Amino acid sequence: MTKATQVTDHGGGVQSIRVPIPDNPLGYTLIYVLDTDAGPVLVDTGWDDPESWDTLTAGLANCGTSVGDLAGVLITHHHPDHHGLSAKVREASGAWIAMHEADAAVVRRTRENDPSRWYAYMARKLLAAGAPDAHVAPLARARDEGAPRRLPGLDPALPDRTITPGDLLPLPGRRLRAIWTPGHTPGHVCLHLEEEHPARLPGNGRLFSGDHVLPGISPHIGLYEDPDDATVTDPLGDYLDSLERVGRLAPAEVLPAHQHTFTDAPARVRELLEHHESRLTGLLTLLAEPLTPWQLAERMEWNRPWADIPFGSRTIAVSEAEAHLRRLVKLGRAEAVAGSDPVTYVAAP
Repeated sequence: MTKATQVTDHGGGVQSIRVPIPDNPLGYTLIYVLDTDAGPVLVDTGWDDPESWDTLTAGLANCGTSVGDLAGVLITHHHPDHHGLSAKVREASGAWIAMHEADAAVVRRTRENDPSRWYAYMARKLLAAGAPDAHVAPLARARDEGAPRRLPGLDPALPDRTITPGDLLPLPGRRLRAIWTPGHTPGHVCLHLEEEHPARLPGNGRLFSGDHVLPGISPHIGLYEDPDDATVTDPLGDYLDSLERVGRLAPAEVLPAHQHTFTDAPARVRELLEHHESRLTGLLTLLAEPLTPWQLAERMEWNRPWADIPFGSRTIAVSEAEAHLRRLVKLGRAEAVAGSDPVTYVAAP
């Protein structure tokens, strides 16, 4: 596929560019170009990688514009396949960057914290979750050796505008409203284009859904990690509540950040709600015996056997297991075993 063919015209002044994600099974992020009377605005930017940048710039040219013409960037959430190229876009265009404050706080923490502090925090968290010493050892070494950050997107652009939920965004000639949809990240937002669908499909406008609602994937729901905040969050509960909000909105078409556009958002929301309820019920079967979050993650169903899951993905999987445990505990369906260290959980009687 050439860079030129990675552009799709969705009508009504909306186009998308398939920007690749290197070495990732998702393949690409759909970056949307929204025409406004003040100039084109991007919804997300893509991964910070030379091929991704080249694809974005070639795609913008195919859309009849350029990076230099961009007026602004709306970020659905802070992950590097969405926010990674924001700094380069701003440097090349002077465009503003807008993000929900909860994710802007994550960006600030990432930029300001010494890497060794993050490695130490993650090592403590994993040990508390029952991770074996062999898994924690690389983080402990990185902490002790003062290793630099090697993950992408860890020096992301600080946004200069805030996306406020419920507000119409100041985009001349368009009606785009922000909807807060926490779960995948604490500050994830969907963006509702409150305009008649260009093909007059029934429903309420179009929804840029980021990673919140995807046509064939359930997004990762992990913990909201903040070394300075001991609040016990419930990201899965946040996600499920946010899903129902989007289902009630009933947009005519959903424009997601991965895979492809789709209709009948309420039906997809029902599928995702049923998926998570089925998963929670299945976890209770596993919790017939006390398990640490690590042991639960080992037994959960993933897209490949646990033995084939690499180091970083195992850490993410444990975070997802903990998010599900927190939900079960909050619902009174599971409980921590008193005195266990590391803490284990069991299905409530």
